[in-house]
Amino acid sequence: MKNRAQYPVYLDFNATTPLDPAVVEAMQEFISPEFGNPSSTHFYGIAPRRAVDKARRQVAELLNCSPSGIVFTGCATESNNLAIKGISSALKHRGNHIVTTRIEHPAVLEVCAYLGQNGFEVSFLPVDEHGLVDVQDVEQAVSDRTILISVMHANNEVGTVQPVEEIAEIARSRGIVLHTDAAQTPGKIAVDVKALGVDLLSIAGHKLYAPKGVGALYLREGVGLEPLVHGAGQERGLRPGTENVIGIVGLGMACELAARNREQDARHMQTMRDLLHAGIEQTVREVRLNGHPEKRLPNTLSLSFRGVEAGRLLEEIGLYVAASAGAACHSGEVTISRVLAAMQVPEEWAKGTLRLSTGRTTTREDVRFAVRAIADAANALRSP
Repeated sequence: MKNRAQYPVYLDFNATTPLDPAVVEAMQEFISPEFGNPSSTHFYGIAPRRAVDKARRQVAELLNCSPSGIVFTGCATESNNLAIKGISSALKHRGNHIVTTRIEHPAVLEVCAYLGQNGFEVSFLPVDEHGLVDVQDVEQAVSDRTILISVMHANNEVGTVQPVEEIAEIARSRGIVLHTDAAQTPGKIAVDVKALGVDLLSIAGHKLYAPKGVGALYLREGVGLEPLVHGAGQERGLRPGTENVIGIVGLGMACELAARNREQDARHMQTMRDLLHAGIEQTVREVRLNGHPEKRLPNTLSLSFRGVEAGRLLEEIGLYVAASAGAACHSGEVTISRVLAAMQVPEEWAKGTLRLSTGRTTTREDVRFAVRAIADAANALRSP
């Protein structure tokens, strides 16, 4: 059994995931001996080039698209920047209006805010108490000047899955490009670009058991982007620079595993999540669930503990459980996350919010241990 003082139970899989052993094994060959540059025309470039091509097919199979639609990037943040800035530059002759939501990841919100200061108009749409955007709000927000809608596939804090398919119908009928940040969804729910109806979709390697420092952007055929950087022309000129072969190989294998095992993994993660939720509710009073009760990622559990500060709770459980907070304390003042604020979670609840996210390796023993640690800490912090 692990020494919990040295190895806390890991319940922060939405922040990052450990590398799957099969991913590590696939990457090893391209650490050594296959170190070559995939752009080289000599012998040493052959295996790396084939590996990049294979990984592109593996990612495409997960997303149900052509390999030619996959552009490798350094992370989902870069993919989001390339999608949003690239479309804005390419289509600025048609309009200057962008529609997004208030609960996007900063990798979307900050990009849109930047564009808003540089000649573009951005509509930041509200969400309901479950973190769900209203499709009618999207429809009412678009205009003849709208060139891009960017709505995340699922929220990273509360797990709410957005109605991307319905938004796609609006975008398609108006000739508007649709982008979705899908960093949190591969391996948890189906991510089929054809079924979703999106033009652009971002993924991150380190959210699905691949290494950090690699991501991908799906680009529908016929959609043109302006690149963020210019160089020798790798990745169709949209992401020039020598490819991160090691990371790309890892992402490819991770996508193959996600496609093969998604239903099994999702069932396991949901079982662990629901056991965690039930255990906490049985042992701690005044606990509130954030996020949609049904339209939610199978591994994500955002809970608010009334009258408890999340920072203090994390301090108390730090040696035993690794989790994230939905609020931060700075100079004695509690700052609520933008997601919880947009959902209008009352402050007395929001300031005591933990995000707990399960993964493939989460066990029942982990859950039982975490429930005891969280319950003991929350109850102690409430004691007079």
